[in-house]
Amino acid sequence: MNHNRIRLIAAVCFAASGSLALVNCAQMDAKNDAVAPVAGVVPLRTTVTQSALVATGWRASKLLKTTVYNDNNEKVGSVDDLIVSPKGELTVAVVDVGGFLGINKHLVAVPVDRFAQFAPPKAVLPGASKEQLKELPEFTYTQ
Repeated sequence: MNHNRIRLIAAVCFAASGSLALVNCAQMDAKNDAVAPVAGVVPLRTTVTQSALVATGWRASKLLKTTVYNDNNEKVGSVDDLIVSPKGELTVAVVDVGGFLGINKHLVAVPVDRFAQFAPPKAVLPGASKEQLKELPEFTYTQ
């Protein structure tokens, strides 16, 4: 679908039912037909077809501390941090597979495309075990 057709569909949705329809049209996730939550809306004060920027997806604050499970529904860690590339793409989840209350903390970097699901309240990392993740090199932040 070309960009002009997408703009036309959004404009028709908006014109037909008001801004709520635009939000609903914008929420559709083409990858898996799941509906992402609206994280916020910013009035643009431009034309009718561009009345608001609708931010769909999850806020980073909601993704942090998300529990990471494997495909057997066993807990293998929790999301400690997220790394965004210079192009603005979410590339890596820093997963804590360590101990309790920060003692023996072991952070590992996992590319986000390895997750089968990455949405609150859980993330699913197929084929992972806590032991395998603990064997990965520890992720360290640069200063």
